[in-house]
Amino acid sequence: MDLPQFADPAAESARPPVPVKIVIAGGFGVGKTTAVSQVSEVPVLTTEAPMTEAAAALDRAEEVPDKTTTTVALDFGRITIDDEIKLYLFGTPGQDRFGFMWRDLTEGALGALVIVDARRLDDCYPAVDYFERTGIPFGVAVNLFDGMLTHDLDDVRWALAVSDDTPLITFDARDRGSVLDALLVVLRRSLTMPRRVGLPVDVAGL
Repeated sequence: MDLPQFADPAAESARPPVPVKIVIAGGFGVGKTTAVSQVSEVPVLTTEAPMTEAAAALDRAEEVPDKTTTTVALDFGRITIDDEIKLYLFGTPGQDRFGFMWRDLTEGALGALVIVDARRLDDCYPAVDYFERTGIPFGVAVNLFDGMLTHDLDDVRWALAVSDDTPLITFDARDRGSVLDALLVVLRRSLTMPRRVGLPVDVAGL
């Protein structure tokens, strides 16, 4: 007589982590490439290109004088959160002239982290508006350039017209732990929205 077959608990526990796509968005020069580079456990695929004089004028590069390169397509990195979740990070270009790429880059994303430079809030409106229109869960992270917050968070929320239920935090794009905390905020936010297929229930314990 054939014996019944039972699942091997060890095999169940050895299942690979669920891949989760997170978009890192924001205006020009806010720290998207830096943030992805700090947390990625694999070499970051980046499309940084030297800035030409024409591009610098078009992108108002005088507001970020130390920036000599710019992302022209995307940044890509990966980080394993735990045995259940592996994040695939897609950083968008920040310039309006590359906005046509956003639809493809955000396809299938569980959530997004919108990075903000409080000194240049005007550059952040398009990203906030985009994710509000698409309904993709997102959090807003104010990058602390030089460790300073130039505006109170309540003022930033009001200026960007960010709803009260959207997380708004500060972080340092140069610090791995700080970037990871910001990504966890996005994951938690996604749990308040309709659950996506394939998202493990254990994520609720984050």
